This record gives sequence, C-alpha cells and structure tokens, in this order.
Amino acid sequence: MRNPNMIGLVRNEVTKIASKRRFAVVAIILVVLVSMFTYAQYRDIQEQIKKQGTLDWRVELQQDIVDTQNRLASSSIQDEFRQFLEFDLKQNQYYLDNDINPNYPGAPTFIRIFFSQGLTLILPLFIIVIMADIVSGEQNDGTIKTLLSRPVRRWKILMAKWLTVLLYTSMLMALTVAVCYAISGIVLGYDGWTAPILTGFQASPSGTFSTEFVHTLPMWEYLLMAVGLAWIVTAVVGTIALMVSVLVKNTATGIGIMMAVLISGTLLTTLGSSWTSSKYLVNVNFGLINYLDGQAPPIEGMTLPFSLAVLGCWTVAALIVAFWNFTQKDMY
Repeated sequence: MRNPNMIGLVRNEVTKIASKRRFAVVAIILVVLVSMFTYAQYRDIQEQIKKQGTLDWRVELQQDIVDTQNRLASSSIQDEFRQFLEFDLKQNQYYLDNDINPNYPGAPTFIRIFFSQGLTLILPLFIIVIMADIVSGEQNDGTIKTLLSRPVRRWKILMAKWLTVLLYTSMLMALTVAVCYAISGIVLGYDGWTAPILTGFQASPSGTFSTEFVHTLPMWEYLLMAVGLAWIVTAVVGTIALMVSVLVKNTATGIGIMMAVLISGTLLTTLGSSWTSSKYLVNVNFGLINYLDGQAPPIEGMTLPFSLAVLGCWTVAALIVAFWNFTQKDMY
C-alpha cells in the first residue's frame, strides 16, 4: 500500500480522536493549571516584596542559601533529602558567584519550570487521557470490525495509530509551550529568550558535585532541549498506552494501569537508592530534564544516555508486543 493510504489512515485516526474532543478538554485543563501556577507565582512575587522590600534576585538567592543552610543544620533530615539540599545549595552558590540569575523573570523561565515539574506526571497524564482508548474503545463499540474489514494490512492500521500518538504528542508539546507563554507572560513579561542559564552540573547520589562541565546556554536553546526531552518521555508513555489499549479491552482498566505506572514511578524515584535494579524500569527514567538541571539521579550510575537507552528499549518492546497481538489475535 502506497504512502497516501498511510496518510489517509492517520487522517482517519485524527478525525476519530478529534470527534471525542479530548484534546480540547486537555487544552482547557492546561489553561486552568497554568493560570493557577501563574497566580501562585504572582503571589510569591508579592510576598517577596513584602518580606524583603525588593525584587533583587541576588537578595532572594542569598536568602534561599541561608534558609537551606539552616535546614541542613537539622539532624532530623533524611540522607536523600540532605543530599538534594546540598546540591541545591551548591548550585545556587555557583549561580550567585557567577552573577547569573537562575530564575530570570519572564515567560520562558516559567515554561522551563513547568516542563521540569510536569514531565513525570502532568504531560504523560495528558497523552494517556487522549490515547487510552485508541484501540480498546473501538473494540468496545465494535468499530474495529469495520476497520479490519477494509483491504488494509493490520500492521498498517496499528502503525497509523502509533503515528497518530506521535502526532498528538507533538501537538501537546506545542500547545503547552503556547499556553504557558501566553498566560504567564501577562504577569511575568514575555522577555527572557536570550537570558543565560547554566547547565552541565554533575551530581551523584553518593554526594559528589562537579562544575567541571558547566557552561551557559541562551534560554531558547535550553528550552529546545527540554521540550525535546519532554517529547521523548511523553511519546514513550503514549506508546505504552497504545500497547495497553491493544491488550486490554476495557478503557478504564487501561487508564488505571497507566496511572499506576506514572504514580509508581514517582514513588520509586524517591526510594530507588535502596533498589538499584529499579533503574531499568521505564518509569524511573522519566525525569530526563533533571539531567539538564544537574540534579542527582535517583540511582547511582544513571545518566542521560542510560535513561534514553532504557526508554528506547521499553518503546521497542511495547511496539513488538502491540503489533504482535494486534496482528495475531482475534479482534472480533
């Protein structure tokens, strides 16, 4: 079958998803979330002015350093959290020593923070909401019979569905950037695309912290990398959701399985140091942007290439399982 037929299959999948208006629902939820976070940041700015009488980032950063030092002086802090505070303290001190504002006021900085904080839960959850029933929903309502009755190979039908997952992943990334920029800029301003940001910090769970490879990047270049890494994680989650949708006919069950994957990943990243083999689990490797920020990985030995390789292996495995089951089992 020629390429235009594949394009037609993808167009058909996009039409079916668009008719359910789930992407519109995700867009509304995203607008609400970003509005709430923007308001919270606005209140934080007002609180800073009230407490410190200034918006000078150096004063704020110095206060953060003092607060962190005071928290580290407590003997009740767990070792894992103590290491996180120590890394945060060293990073802030490095920014201060080099006269670089780590939180340059503006919408681009808000985008960076939103992607960093939302990568392991919010963005993957959105793609699950959109794609959870891409196969199982058609099995439930019987439309899969009509689709399979067409003179098209089964693997091409599923390939079109997977390409649709990747397409909606790209649309979700673009929508997130646009909504964050448009709404947060009202309060924070729209400047900051060329603001310098440091990357290349190297930290490990064992306590080492290195600035040997630290270098500055303009914000726009950093955001390109961050959004690209977010796209990879979201696409992997979407691919696994596609596999689950093939294996499980009940959509609610499929969503429950994917939610368990996301939530367990968040828990395992905090407990992973005591279970080193968990670094091979897909959900432990979702925090790719943390490598750009220089945060210590949850388990010794994890690096950006390692996490990318693990995600790649899980993606290939999910596709193999999905295609084998879709082409071999009885869909009627």
